[in-house]
Amino acid sequence: MEKDGESQAMPEGHGLANLEMVWHTLARLSWGLLGPPQQRNHRGKPVGKVNCKNMKQDCPVPACPRATLLPGHCCHTCPKGPSEKSPALRFDTFEYFQDKEDDLDKPYNDRSYLSSEGLARDDARTEFVALLTSGPEPWHPTSSAVAKARFTLLRSSLLFSISYERLGRPSRVRFSDPEGNVLFEHPVQKSAAPEDGMLCGMWRTVSKANIQLLRGEQLRVSLITRTQPSGEVHGHILKHRALFAETFGAILTSSDPSHLGAGGMAMLTLSDTENNLHFILMARGLLEPGARESPWVPLRVRILHQGQMLREVHANITVEDPDFAEVLSDLSAQELQWLVQGQLRIVAETEGQHARQLAGTITTRRSCDTIQSVLCGADALLPTKTGAVGSAKLALHENGTLEYQVQVVGTASEVVGITLETKPRRKSKRNILFDMTPSYKDGLAWGAWQSPSARDAHMLLQNELFLNVATKDWAEGELRGQIISLPYSGLLARYTEMPVALAGQLVSPPVHSGAGGHAWLSLDEHCHLHYEISVAGLGRPSDGTVSAHIHGVAELGEMGTRPHQHKRLLKGFYSTEAQGVVKDLDADLLQHLAQGTAFLQVSTKAHPNGEMRGRVHIPNQCHAGGTRLAPGESLGQAELSESTKTRDLEQLKKDPNSCFFEGQHRAHGTRWAPDYDKKCSICSCQKRTVICDPILCQPLNCTHQVHPEELCCPICEEKKTEQEELKLERARDSSEGCYFDGDKTWRGSGTRWHPVVPPFGLIKCAICTCKGTTGEVHCEKVQCPRLTCANPVRASPSDCCKQCPAPEKSVPELADSMQADAPRACRFGRRWYLNNESWHPSVPPFGEMKCILCWCVSGETHCQRQECPPSACASPATRDNPCCAKCRALDAPSDAREKVHDAKVESRSH
Repeated sequence: MEKDGESQAMPEGHGLANLEMVWHTLARLSWGLLGPPQQRNHRGKPVGKVNCKNMKQDCPVPACPRATLLPGHCCHTCPKGPSEKSPALRFDTFEYFQDKEDDLDKPYNDRSYLSSEGLARDDARTEFVALLTSGPEPWHPTSSAVAKARFTLLRSSLLFSISYERLGRPSRVRFSDPEGNVLFEHPVQKSAAPEDGMLCGMWRTVSKANIQLLRGEQLRVSLITRTQPSGEVHGHILKHRALFAETFGAILTSSDPSHLGAGGMAMLTLSDTENNLHFILMARGLLEPGARESPWVPLRVRILHQGQMLREVHANITVEDPDFAEVLSDLSAQELQWLVQGQLRIVAETEGQHARQLAGTITTRRSCDTIQSVLCGADALLPTKTGAVGSAKLALHENGTLEYQVQVVGTASEVVGITLETKPRRKSKRNILFDMTPSYKDGLAWGAWQSPSARDAHMLLQNELFLNVATKDWAEGELRGQIISLPYSGLLARYTEMPVALAGQLVSPPVHSGAGGHAWLSLDEHCHLHYEISVAGLGRPSDGTVSAHIHGVAELGEMGTRPHQHKRLLKGFYSTEAQGVVKDLDADLLQHLAQGTAFLQVSTKAHPNGEMRGRVHIPNQCHAGGTRLAPGESLGQAELSESTKTRDLEQLKKDPNSCFFEGQHRAHGTRWAPDYDKKCSICSCQKRTVICDPILCQPLNCTHQVHPEELCCPICEEKKTEQEELKLERARDSSEGCYFDGDKTWRGSGTRWHPVVPPFGLIKCAICTCKGTTGEVHCEKVQCPRLTCANPVRASPSDCCKQCPAPEKSVPELADSMQADAPRACRFGRRWYLNNESWHPSVPPFGEMKCILCWCVSGETHCQRQECPPSACASPATRDNPCCAKCRALDAPSDAREKVHDAKVESRSH
């Protein structure tokens, strides 16, 4: 870049104006927007002029044969090896971040500080974004709806927060590959969002292949609605360097509702030191291909307040790269106040014959994350060890109001102050933004801060604010905690309840620890316990593992004197967070939870008998195994794919029902792939007995099959037929359905089936049911019938239940059928049937199918469902016949009862 002339008409007070103008040009060049930009003040007068030239001809020649052009870069570069990391590439658009350690007085405790930039650089966490509109190709625009989706890849889970406008509530979120194949669908729950116009979700255990597609920007996301079952809005999922810095945002819709397929989004943030607003605008549908002679199209971007223009920026854009980056310098105090209160609108419009306009309201960043903080003594400015803890949950609303709830437990003396602060810059000089003390009463501060500034909101969303609790004995603060956004986890209790505070003072006997924590816990309709724990002040992970237990109050005061009768290990973890689900709580623990006499306790290497604890009260009417489950243990897909991790080794050894196999202890009811055959066998522990069976391959309804080396069973290579696709689409048209991740299929409401769970294949000992109203798949263990015979047998190795052996046919009867001139007998299952003999088939696990009749004709078996013609429905006897479902207008109990099998099974003559 070359600067051909000095800036003109530069007013006083703009000491950084030259630097800002250079940044403007760099931002434009990084987005390919090479035009004559002009910065104007709030009166519309130009304050400077910069001439730009194309840098592409100055790019160095790459030293590698396969150079690539990275998104947002001007020159081709050589791909880096797997060991090289260049985090600066992700942040070069927002290069104004200053060193956050400047002027910090080192005696102060700052080890807990974690900036959003540090979060963004975390290798286990990657941010993505998508702009969703109705078009362009291969879809023809059918809607003016627009959506903005933010994604976080956290290890192998993809979390997403999607906000939308001009769109009815979606029924599903669909992820697909470049060929349009559906990879995953997430059913949208009405209660799974903190506010209207938003939806939250999670794609758990994303495969490595799909993660590669995601990182390569090859995944598409669509929102499915009732009126558009194939997707009303769509968009590519992209990496973007502005995501970690975004604190304000806007969704832009077309000012002309008849202009379909157009929309945009803006990501905005403040400079750390100056009142400059940086923004990047992404738009679709502003330009029409082939509608002009010049490749450049003038773009005007305005910032409005109640229709009055405050700022205006001009630039040139192209069809190939319509995105736009800019900086608005020196916002006034009034403009900043309007910004945080959601009173500013951003308008982008093209000029000329085909002029189009997009507009939207700028608000604070919308997200499904939870803004929270754990306050502990170890993170205080002068560290303390009193065993106290503070727990906070905050919510930043679109009008700029900050709602807060802060609970304090176990302080050594009276609480005299609860304040919201920034990081201190000088010793003994805390910077207090807001005093919550007047709202504090009986251990809880609750209220709302009506007028935070845009800078305050920016720092809050950048994880740069702290809560401080001062007490009579610790005037500078007994407790302190950084306010951090906790990624969405699917636990709805976060939105409706305060977390359970975990304090050393609540342990018996009390522990004077500098650590603390809090946890959300809830029981679902199946009486499964969902929990999420956050701790602080425990030191580095190398200090030792952390474990969490939940047990009844009966052990209080008796720690170490006798074994815990009602104790359950939840999870061991090495970081500051843990979450999971416990599906088999015993009756005593469920009763303690209902009575409020249960405790969640976190133990560490330094305090193996408990370092912090909190009382848990979850009203329920559960019994062991759950009130809505059949007797016995429930069987979910996660349990099929890995051993239960909720019992520690010592308890497992003492469990009389556990199994020991191949050098490992296994809990009763668990399933696993044995070491001797991990691909084609499955073992289970059933009351000290290990049962191993070969995997049963599901029959394939296709002509071309392939057998991947890593799988036990072959799979279909070709796509589904048009008829199958039509049937599947009809099922998806209704929002009442379920997506089962085991076999990647969508099933209608009320459907029952045996699950297919990789790598184990078809699991006949489990039955899954789709609960269409909630979109949940509920799987439970098959209940085998009681048998009256002395020696039951398993008819087939793949059968789940044993059955009584069939009485053998008399020798003369079968001998006659063996004659060459005699009619041939039929074999069905493990039984022989004579010619012209009829029977009702038995289909596990449903038993005898009395509405289906099979008969033998010269060695061939024919089966047919009993038919009830419409003319026969007038008869009362026919209507009462359980096999006449059409007359009684009843739903069939399963897929196996709905289909008519007219199969012909050729059997060999005996």
